Amino acid sequence: MEHFDVIIIGAGPAGSCAGAMLARAGKRVLCVEKQHFPRFSIGESLLPHCMEFLAAAGLEPALQQQAASQGFQFKNGAAFLKHDFRTAFDFTDKFSPGPGTTFQVKRAGFDKLLADAAEQQGLHIRYGVTVNDISYNANDEVVLAISDDKGEDYQLSAAFLLDASGFGRVLPRLLDLEVPSDFPVRQACFCHIRDGITDPRFDRNKILITVHSDYQDVWFWLIPFSDGSCSLGVVGKQQRFEPALPAGENLWRHVKQTPELAALLANATALNEVQTLTGYSANVRTLHGKKFALLGNAGEFLDPVFSSGVTIALRSAATAVPLVLRELAGEQPDWQQEYSKPLRKGIDTFRTFVTAWYDGRFQDVIFSERRNSGVTAMISAILAGYAWDTNNPYVAETERRLNVLREVCLDAE
Repeated sequence: MEHFDVIIIGAGPAGSCAGAMLARAGKRVLCVEKQHFPRFSIGESLLPHCMEFLAAAGLEPALQQQAASQGFQFKNGAAFLKHDFRTAFDFTDKFSPGPGTTFQVKRAGFDKLLADAAEQQGLHIRYGVTVNDISYNANDEVVLAISDDKGEDYQLSAAFLLDASGFGRVLPRLLDLEVPSDFPVRQACFCHIRDGITDPRFDRNKILITVHSDYQDVWFWLIPFSDGSCSLGVVGKQQRFEPALPAGENLWRHVKQTPELAALLANATALNEVQTLTGYSANVRTLHGKKFALLGNAGEFLDPVFSSGVTIALRSAATAVPLVLRELAGEQPDWQQEYSKPLRKGIDTFRTFVTAWYDGRFQDVIFSERRNSGVTAMISAILAGYAWDTNNPYVAETERRLNVLREVCLDAE
């Protein structure tokens, strides 16, 4: 049986980041990935806070090199459209310190780039590998039952295990950690398009979030890429979609019902088949346990509306790795106080804003015609991913501050 200091399940951004950091610390680390890269994934609009974690893992130079060759689209903010009201947030004008720009990426190439760069740092990755079971041996080491796409079954052991399997949620399923999300069941239909956009008001350096003309709880993402294509998706409660219709018809039906977006995409053509994701929100009883921790979407996924998924994934990896190193050195970190509690602080900040987006409170703030520059910078910081900065009043007291701000915006109208 092969033994490693750490085994990581999943070679997405969280797995690559954690693996690179552990390998740079001199640990023997193996990452097992069920799929073969490159492969399609959503979560294509990064937030600036991501750049700090990619830099810490030694992965940023590869990203910047690819971007310099026109591989990734520069991103400096987020734009919002509701009926004919347009507004935007500039991430370089934000309350929290840290990078203010990042990239919009096709995840197939982006994830492979990070995985390849992590391998150059010393991470070992095996693709086409499925984790079927987890147990513990007499030495209290984690033992994984593995099968690969060549038909071979074997076991691996490790002193510690990190689950970065994303929507695969390997450990939550195997260890019965899953609990229902308190979010309604929502559905997303999405594809890549050749956008053909000629409207000079469209800023390719920003993600565009558009609210449906008839339903405030239905919205669209439009993420520009550097090659003239975009990622397009619509999100809403499951009952907003016609179950008898194909995913593509559901997507374009909603686009046509939103005249401003329909006009923007008048020349658009689909580049691939429209896909559907339903009931994507997820939660778990715990983010850690005996010799393991959950990273990113493997632990909790909220909603795609503010593109927080990759940021939470990378933040979880960067928070977990120092604790793993201490545990490997014989210490006993307090995973609840040092990992779960601080990580959930930022997740809860995002959760409040996501909830307020769908019930309309945050939309009242975003689409207010009067904007205070100082408050705008605080909101911009959270939208840029800095949801853990407790110096920001909208992180320290998220619910109360947001409710007060909404009332101020309504009074101003």
